[in-house]
Amino acid sequence: MNTVIRKIGNSEGVILPKDLLQSLNLKAGDSVVVIRDGDELRLRRVEDSAEEFERKMAIARERMKKYETVYRALAK
Repeated sequence: MNTVIRKIGNSEGVILPKDLLQSLNLKAGDSVVVIRDGDELRLRRVEDSAEEFERKMAIARERMKKYETVYRALAK
């Protein structure tokens, strides 16, 4: 798929075809992150769901508990 970088207001952007967006279940307002991989750019959906937040918080709690003594020593 080829597309062109276009002027959008004071910025520049890429317009993605409607069928591509539909196949990826993306719509206006959804968040994506741009990843630079050498000379290539990749787009990845940003998952900001409540389940994703809870998953990340569980990991944080686990690490805080595991390294509690280290964190307490560093806090002094």
